[in-house]
Amino acid sequence: MRSAPDPEQGPSRMSRLPESSAASPGRSPVDTAIWCAQRGWPVHPLVPGLKVPAANCQSCREQNHPVEKCGCIPAGRWCHGFHAATTDLTQIRTWWDTQPRFGVAVACGPARLVVLDVDAHANEYPSRERLLPGIPIPAAIDLAGLENGFHTLALLAAYRRQQNPCHDETTLRVETASGGMHVWYTVPDGMRIRSSSGAGAKAALAWQVDVRAERGYVVAPGVRSKKGRYRPVGPVRSPAPLPEWLANELIRTGHGIASSNEPHGKPPRPLIRRTKQTVDGLTRLLDDVQACASVSEGTGFTSKLNVAAFTAGGLVAAGRMSHVEAVARLTQAAEAARPTQQHKIARTIRDGLKAGAARPLHLEGRS
Repeated sequence: MRSAPDPEQGPSRMSRLPESSAASPGRSPVDTAIWCAQRGWPVHPLVPGLKVPAANCQSCREQNHPVEKCGCIPAGRWCHGFHAATTDLTQIRTWWDTQPRFGVAVACGPARLVVLDVDAHANEYPSRERLLPGIPIPAAIDLAGLENGFHTLALLAAYRRQQNPCHDETTLRVETASGGMHVWYTVPDGMRIRSSSGAGAKAALAWQVDVRAERGYVVAPGVRSKKGRYRPVGPVRSPAPLPEWLANELIRTGHGIASSNEPHGKPPRPLIRRTKQTVDGLTRLLDDVQACASVSEGTGFTSKLNVAAFTAGGLVAAGRMSHVEAVARLTQAAEAARPTQQHKIARTIRDGLKAGAARPLHLEGRS
């Protein structure tokens, strides 16, 4: 068990606090923290009324040292934000007994959570290529009325012919204090997801749609800030499994991380293994598929996609890549060439992967 917080972070008054209900977040911050911890979600304190982590101790503020070499977390202090997150109820009571008005944050990585943080900022939308990264939006599509992340996420869902996650009544959804929404999901086994900002040009799911996952945190349901309360929407209080189509989109937009035994606090590694087979084999086939964009007919598009899917199926069967990654890469290349043939593309990919799975592709010298 961790020791009491550093005296510089406030006096400790150990008191027994009631257990929170399993059905919904508690009324007080400590009850909310306990409620989260009991669900297996590590928590850490936020500055009262704000959504930033509680301040480090003076020593950590003065020293520019890496988290791995800091003794504060093993000593039970809340330094370094989500790195200090815990499910230890005694530690949680100690922290919030020190400052009962602390807010509550959940560390998404160790909780195996991915949260879509949909913003509703009144900003002018950027260029079309940044609204849905990697998906071209023709000039003929009227974007009048598009104002925020609710609209871009709805646009992405409509493009994929899937349910808008903001309307997903099977999972925990939280209305944020600024009028946005957090849509909570659990991460599939064997998959890791990196955090990103919806304003980023290189890694974003959609404009004004942030991704809270590894190396990130999210404000817990029920927390009150200076702007208002993080209010759960509807009766569901548990995150549902991440839908496959969203998993594919996260992989496609660069949010995937290679699985490893490294602690979640360490920098992520790229998802795709740069082996000779994947680079020289599948990548070349995907380039051929995408090159069909230059001509509308007579390119053998379906045949080329089928060969690529068959090859990807063999790589999946051999454990060289995940099924989610394979679908995402195939879909990205195919839709770049034939953006209006989504159903045909999905069917071809499905059939090709299934056929390829019967013929695992192993690397030279490997069984």
